[in-house]
Amino acid sequence: MKNTVKITDGITWVGASDRRLALFENIFPLTDGVAYNAYIVRGEKIALLDTADSSVVHQYLENVESELDGREPDYLIINHMEPDHCSLVADLMARWPKMQAVGTAKVPTLIKQFFGADISDRFTAVTDGDSLDLGGRTLHFVTTPMVHWPEVMVTYDDRTKTLFSADAFGSFGAHHGGIFDVDHFKNPAFEGEARRYYTNIVGKYGPQVLAALKKASALDIEYICPLHGPVWHDKISWTLEKHAAWASYTPETRGALVVYGSMYGNTASVAARVAREIAEKSGCEVKLMDASGTDKSYLVSEAFRLSHIVFAAPTYNMGLYPPVREFIDDLEALWVRGRTAAVIENGSWSPASGKIMREKIAALKDFTLLEPTLTIRGASVDESAINAFCDAVAASLGA
Repeated sequence: MKNTVKITDGITWVGASDRRLALFENIFPLTDGVAYNAYIVRGEKIALLDTADSSVVHQYLENVESELDGREPDYLIINHMEPDHCSLVADLMARWPKMQAVGTAKVPTLIKQFFGADISDRFTAVTDGDSLDLGGRTLHFVTTPMVHWPEVMVTYDDRTKTLFSADAFGSFGAHHGGIFDVDHFKNPAFEGEARRYYTNIVGKYGPQVLAALKKASALDIEYICPLHGPVWHDKISWTLEKHAAWASYTPETRGALVVYGSMYGNTASVAARVAREIAEKSGCEVKLMDASGTDKSYLVSEAFRLSHIVFAAPTYNMGLYPPVREFIDDLEALWVRGRTAAVIENGSWSPASGKIMREKIAALKDFTLLEPTLTIRGASVDESAINAFCDAVAASLGA
């Protein structure tokens, strides 16, 4: 059964959703699957824009062939070579032997590496300022390297003012009642999933995203068509503003994320007490999250959203409790910066977690480390020390 959606004049969505996928990139948990978006653009000639993941091959091919109605496409535009968007390139090139492929110069090498196919004799390399006349409409190409692979480009249709944005402006989550932004915003979880997608998939490449946003700002855009998530139309300003904040590592909310690790519940108990007192004293939002029971992608997403992070962890094997250590390592890997941090350590006889956390925080870019460190000894902690710690964090939040 075909399932296609007209986006605007001459542009049709021909993608599909995978609701069975549990881990995106075999790392990030999905509670609602993921959409693989692909498009057909028609002038006098026909262009396919990207393909889809092999998991949805039958739906994708049925959609494409129903829209082609017996015609052979003239071009396959390859904006992004990641396999979840290009798994069908070699098959489509074989299926339609006259179709030409278009992308940046790195594409043929990646196709050969991933799929063992040589398309060089049917490939046109493009770069910034190049265009493709489809007859009645022109596609313009803009390179956006490392957003988030080196070969990436975006494609702009000047007739409908549509930007095909590759993985930029994407989101986790399958399509339900519709493919547009207004449909996805009916789901209360959508904003968080859009943030979690960006911060974990693209988050390291903030400078490159800002460069891409600068290029996009020169375009008159009415539709943004990414490879995952909704097609943007009514809420383009929302996604542009959010991506500008995320890419510049600017907190969205003045508030505190309290991330704790706890073996026997003692550190967890103190973290809960601290979270409550910081909220009461500052009047700001405080989010309490267990590093052991929460996938790191959710912790990272909240670290991008909030201005302050409280790290709480026991000493473990003379080192730092692994779930908290791994979270801080993720912050470093994703270049998260410009946050204010505080530390809660626990150590019964030879505490080391606080020293290690302070050293790791010092290595994070533009982090401000508050004093004092709050020290727990097993299940024991001084009340005046809790008060002094919470006062310091609340004061930093502006209480």
